Amino acid sequence: MKDITKKYTNGEVTIVWKPDMCIHSAICFRGLGEVFDPQKRPWVNPQGASTDQIVAQVKKCPSGALSYFMNEEVAAGPIKVEAETIVETTPNGPLMVYGNVTVKDANGTLTRKNNATAFCRCGGSSNKPYCDGTHKKINFQG
Repeated sequence: MKDITKKYTNGEVTIVWKPDMCIHSAICFRGLGEVFDPQKRPWVNPQGASTDQIVAQVKKCPSGALSYFMNEEVAAGPIKVEAETIVETTPNGPLMVYGNVTVKDANGTLTRKNNATAFCRCGGSSNKPYCDGTHKKINFQG
């Protein structure tokens, strides 16, 4: 699997998109179509809304495929985020983990995740341990 990362900035905030993590929930473009429009190329227009609107919408991404950083904070140096971690079981969907977590895979490789991470509960994901949306295709109930 490729590890593609794309960045889009309005000068104040940078939107980071990792397409391989996307579960196509459509929350981004249903919530802020002025910025996220999959019919256009590039599909992210960081000039389409205010920075506050962009940040609020990116925080709703269930897979963590979308994240953001404030440009001035990156220029100032490393940021240490201390936040509570919340785990939520979504009906007929993934196990959502909100907050900063480190995931250790079967090979012992550590991957740092921030904001929201969706873990597979149905067993059908081709991107385990992460959700890839298969639960919808197989009508997972749980």
